[in-house]
Amino acid sequence: MSDAAQPTAAEVRAAAEAVKTALDRHLAAVERRSGEDDPAVYEAFNQLAAAAEVYDELLYDRYDEVTPFEIPGTDDSLPPYAGPEEPNAISVLIRRDYAVAEPQRLLAQAQRVEAAEYGDGPGADEDAAGTIHGALGVLFGEFEPDEIASRHKEFGLEEGDSTLWVTAADEPAEPGEWLEVPFEGVEPQRVVCRFDVSAVFDDEDVDDVDGDDDAAGDADELDDVLDLDEDEDLEPLDAER
Repeated sequence: MSDAAQPTAAEVRAAAEAVKTALDRHLAAVERRSGEDDPAVYEAFNQLAAAAEVYDELLYDRYDEVTPFEIPGTDDSLPPYAGPEEPNAISVLIRRDYAVAEPQRLLAQAQRVEAAEYGDGPGADEDAAGTIHGALGVLFGEFEPDEIASRHKEFGLEEGDSTLWVTAADEPAEPGEWLEVPFEGVEPQRVVCRFDVSAVFDDEDVDDVDGDDDAAGDADELDDVLDLDEDEDLEPLDAER
């Protein structure tokens, strides 16, 4: 960083004073806390974390020095629950991410669903299972999301992160009220619980040999599901579909 872009000594000093003030406010909030999840303590904690982060950055930029403090990040955490003690309704918000790892397998499965459902009859959509987005529509229209989650490899999908949030409500929503924007306006303080699944949580100390064996077993299982022989590939898609 150039000298012109560096913070001044006065700015660093002011940031240090802000940390001291935030410390006093946090201690005062803790001393006056009304319960285990007092919102005032949560707010004071966030203010202290923000002040400490600013001071740490300015200190490093000006003097190439760091602080010994490490305050847990708050961006990914939820505030204390502030919803009704006895909710009359709940909403379950689920997000699951997938990568289309094997497009040919995905297309083949969708075409089999179409064939089983309509055969060559007039109800068949000739284009539905012939594209990736069409095949996804066919499969998610045929199978429940939980079934796809448990059988995702059969459909040529690879799991990514997933999360489930349970939020409390005072009253059930009116029919059709939130269908246009189903995930808008979620209030974090009304989240009763959440469950996250991500590769970042996986144990890194995994036996590579066992992992290779498992991968080979999964591949064999997928071929069995699709009735594919070892030397037989999926038939090429009809160019007109």
